[in-house]
Amino acid sequence: MSSTPLISTSHGTNRAAFTLSDWVLFMGLSLIWGASFLLMAIGLDAFHPGLVTWIRISFGAITISMFAQARQTRISGEDLPKVRTLGLIWVAIPLTLFPIAQQWIDSAVAGMLNGATPILTALLATILLKSLPRRLQMIGLLVGFAGIVAIALPSAGESTTAAIGVVMVIAATGCYAVSLNMVTPITQKYGSMPVMRYILWTATILVTPFGIYGLTQSSFAWPSLLASLAVGVAGAGIAFYMMGKLAGSVGATRAAFITYIIPVVALALGVVFRDEQVAPIAIGGVALVIVGAFLASRREI
Repeated sequence: MSSTPLISTSHGTNRAAFTLSDWVLFMGLSLIWGASFLLMAIGLDAFHPGLVTWIRISFGAITISMFAQARQTRISGEDLPKVRTLGLIWVAIPLTLFPIAQQWIDSAVAGMLNGATPILTALLATILLKSLPRRLQMIGLLVGFAGIVAIALPSAGESTTAAIGVVMVIAATGCYAVSLNMVTPITQKYGSMPVMRYILWTATILVTPFGIYGLTQSSFAWPSLLASLAVGVAGAGIAFYMMGKLAGSVGATRAAFITYIIPVVALALGVVFRDEQVAPIAIGGVALVIVGAFLASRREI
């Protein structure tokens, strides 16, 4: 029996400039995942990373399962192994690695390393499909990454950076790149909601042992619980549905540009809610990120 390829396409159904609905998904995801950093920091005040991860994924799965559309569509036996693999490499592994890694490296370094996601996504698509991104998208990739570096540099040296933390973030970033390419044709075939339901429930099962261990290492605080639940409902359930829909529409590489915008939102929220200071170079980085995202949004044909 011949096996199906890992990915059949990395392109979206819309290869022209972003539509209004694409921009709504893009900016909505930026706000949700940017705010998730602040909410997870509150969750980690009392909860072990394992418990925060389990709450986030499990309540994301519960949220998406509440919609009839998510329950009515079945994934074929041909595609089910890929969907289950996505539960492992898109959700379970990265969402476990990031909070652990940030015990050894600061969030600025983690954000800078994670900023390689769009580049790795494009590189993987090029290798597997022998299709280079168009010129504007290539320029956008480089400009956006330069912006991420500029945002991260002022605080990148504020804490010790251990090699183990760097390796964990790089591994998580690689998982994201593979996953975005894999999920694009699957969501085009079945729709985002049923695919995300399978992915999130698979991931919930996989991280449950880590969550049980985390429960034994946690104390209780209402702010941590409420923040973790919010990240689960919005940052996993709603956001992963939106990301699947965006990837199916604009393609893996252009959807991956969301990684460039998330630190901008997190930076703004840090200023508003935690009185954090912003260096001038970081403001320049924000401008570069916006330019990079705009270039990525242009037509790719």
